[in-house]
Amino acid sequence: MIHTDIAEILCVKPKTKKKKKTMEQDMKKKKKTMKIEGEVVIMKKNVLDFKDAMASLLDRIHELLGRRVSLHLISSLQPDPANEKRGRLGKAAYLEKWVTKIKTSVTAEETAFGVTFDWDESMGPPAAFVIKNHHHSQFYLKSLTLRNFPGGEGGPIHFVCNSWIYPNHRYSSDRVFFSNKAYLPSETPELVKELREEELKNLRGNEKGGELREWDRVYDYAYYNDLGAPDKGPDSARPVLGGSPDLPYPRRGKTGRRPTKSDPKSESRLALLNLNIYVPRDERFSHVKFSDFLAYALKSVTQVLVPEIASLCDKTINEFDSFEDVFHLYDGSLKLANGHTISKLRDVIPWEMFRELIRNDGERFLKFPLPDVLKESRSAWRTDEEFAREMLAGLNPVVISRLEKFPPKSNLDSAKYGNQHSSIQEEHIAPYMNGLSVQEALEQNKLYILDHHDALMPYLTRINSTNTKTYATRTLLLLQEDGTLKPLAIELSLPHAQGESHGSVSKVFTPAEKGVKGSVWQLAKAYAAVNDSGYHQLISHWLQTHAVIEPFIIASNRQLSVVHPIYKLLHPHFRDTMNINALARHILINADGVLERTVFPSRYAMEMSSSIYKSWNFTEQALPKDLLKRGVVVEDFRSDTGVKLLIEDYPFAVDGLEIWSAIKAWVTDYCSFYYKNDKTVQTDTEIQSWWTELRTKGHGDKQHEPWWPSMQTRDDLIETCTIIIWIASALHAAVNFGQYPYAGFLPNRPTVSRKFMPEPGTDEYTELSEDPDVAFLKTITPQLQTLLGISIIEILSMHSTDEIYLGQRDSPNWTADDEPLEAFKRFGKSLELIENNIIRRNNDKRLKNRTGPVNIPYTLLYPNTTDYTRESGLTGKGIPNSVSI
Repeated sequence: MIHTDIAEILCVKPKTKKKKKTMEQDMKKKKKTMKIEGEVVIMKKNVLDFKDAMASLLDRIHELLGRRVSLHLISSLQPDPANEKRGRLGKAAYLEKWVTKIKTSVTAEETAFGVTFDWDESMGPPAAFVIKNHHHSQFYLKSLTLRNFPGGEGGPIHFVCNSWIYPNHRYSSDRVFFSNKAYLPSETPELVKELREEELKNLRGNEKGGELREWDRVYDYAYYNDLGAPDKGPDSARPVLGGSPDLPYPRRGKTGRRPTKSDPKSESRLALLNLNIYVPRDERFSHVKFSDFLAYALKSVTQVLVPEIASLCDKTINEFDSFEDVFHLYDGSLKLANGHTISKLRDVIPWEMFRELIRNDGERFLKFPLPDVLKESRSAWRTDEEFAREMLAGLNPVVISRLEKFPPKSNLDSAKYGNQHSSIQEEHIAPYMNGLSVQEALEQNKLYILDHHDALMPYLTRINSTNTKTYATRTLLLLQEDGTLKPLAIELSLPHAQGESHGSVSKVFTPAEKGVKGSVWQLAKAYAAVNDSGYHQLISHWLQTHAVIEPFIIASNRQLSVVHPIYKLLHPHFRDTMNINALARHILINADGVLERTVFPSRYAMEMSSSIYKSWNFTEQALPKDLLKRGVVVEDFRSDTGVKLLIEDYPFAVDGLEIWSAIKAWVTDYCSFYYKNDKTVQTDTEIQSWWTELRTKGHGDKQHEPWWPSMQTRDDLIETCTIIIWIASALHAAVNFGQYPYAGFLPNRPTVSRKFMPEPGTDEYTELSEDPDVAFLKTITPQLQTLLGISIIEILSMHSTDEIYLGQRDSPNWTADDEPLEAFKRFGKSLELIENNIIRRNNDKRLKNRTGPVNIPYTLLYPNTTDYTRESGLTGKGIPNSVSI
């Protein structure tokens, strides 16, 4: 009995104990597993692209067949058993109720899906997630939010994605997205490091050969070898820009298209109406932006439309017969001769573009809004005061400089170009100097110059071999007591008839108001404006904002992880730039493109911009240094910006310095949070790789310049990021959004001159004296080019409905770090103060350059940070975050 009891005890009790342990384990196991509720926000492809009507149906079928969209959270604490360098994957979760939630629509609408994750508590907060799209078509993934995640602070975890997700078979590796926490490379959690590095390798593309496809996520460099079409013949060929000391240029994004047959160094081009140019898909315009204006406007200036417009010209082919004809572009419109032309246009032009062109005018075609320069007066643009004021507050206020030596000197090589110094003498300008001698004016910092001589002279012989007949100009100005500038003289120069090495032949013209001398002076101002218009489009606008910023975008995506704090800082300032630049190469700056058709350097335009790039200096793009270089400020270390303006009423500089200071303060606060000292910058492997690649590849033709920051100090990083943001936001806004207000009336900003200055005794001189308006119009941009020019600058000057302005972000959850968020709020507040300052200055009647005779308040550097209305249009104000148009 005792033995039996012992046996029972020995047998039974262990079983009871074992059962108890198993229950405890089960309870413990149940405690570890939890349900994590999340929300995924997407936009479906068929919502954004209504041409793909089958996408929604096929995706619903795939859902019913079990081919769904899955997500796996990635642990930050537990390693993957198959690869201990990576976090363990959680169980797959699926987007819920896809079939019932996705609706067919032609508008860009977001859809929020619920998602439920089974998650092991011991795996800690997820640092990333993998998404797999088993559907037929792509969709746009905006975000994933995990609500009230247990542990830690117990708040939500945000994943800001903003990326297109193609079907899974298009990718060679998983699509991984990280939480919004920023990490320096050395501070990255161990189980995330390899994922971080692999994502960058994917974006670099490992020298992927062949033409890149829309689902490829490859950022790489190429020369500007896609502007010409040599297979069409020598007239359509253009030199390769970049990769040589003679024709240096910033790099562009690689497309991988095959070379042309006749020139293996040139890349083949797409058909003119094919706008599907490769840029990484996430760099493409949103549907909202694309439908707002770009597709319709750019197509309107292609070769399809050109002959149609030409056929509409009235009694004098391709000429305006009077200023009334020009004004009629805004008062009325060009009337189509018959319905046949409309029918023909509709056959060859997509309806969306056609609708944009005809507006609501019925049978009337190409009616343009009234430019601001005409709203107050139809003659004020002709005044000397307005001509000079626009150098400080117009669409190209970044060229004027202080004259330090008289007569003006040339920096061209005299061995090659002979004597190119100015022929302006004191006797030319003495009557207009308000009693000052030239020496007194120099000493008092009162002489200024708009100098386009050296930039144009090396190309002028070739430029004038085309239909263009123009000069290299110097315009001398006097700063008056009321703060305005007064033109003193305009010098028009041509290469010597015996050859460039013999120097220039110049004529000097001085102000006059009446008679034929007054008409000659108006023409002299027009020649100077032609120079300035071409320089503006080619250099101030295209080269110094669009082109120079693209290498920074490519290098940032190749070398800075999305979790890197500097990537998070700069990324908003890269939005849409690669796309607009690709479209520009396709339609605007290409051989026989809009720019060659409408701007005076014609086929030599881009080659000329390459010669200007030779003197481009990244550090001098900082606004205070740019102003110092041009001599319009002096150093003043008591000032926040370190400089003091010599022209106190210089709207671009006054507003710009406030914007510059606000950007720099924001960047300083942001960088100082992540970089506590210089060593942190030096040991940041991604920053060092980024900066090395930017210099040696992105701007590879300038890699040996001594002025590049060494990127060894925190100050180097702060200054560099400030310059990048300044160029992409404020500088671009200042030279872009004033185009239609000032140049929408092209006689104010002519882009072409077709005749030289009339000589006394000629028929042209007689016409100038008898009918100066007709002579003026026959000299400047003709009718067809005017229509093309106005069409494109109207669109380039418009703000899109999806614009995001300086001081704004597309998501409030762009970072998980509180201090940078607070610093960003302070940045926004400082921009709001600047808005108030600009309004106050524009209302100050003592500041005559703020509005001028045409009464246009200077608002091109008005931040518009407080505007969340998302209204588009020709507002003439607002600083978008990026070079987005």
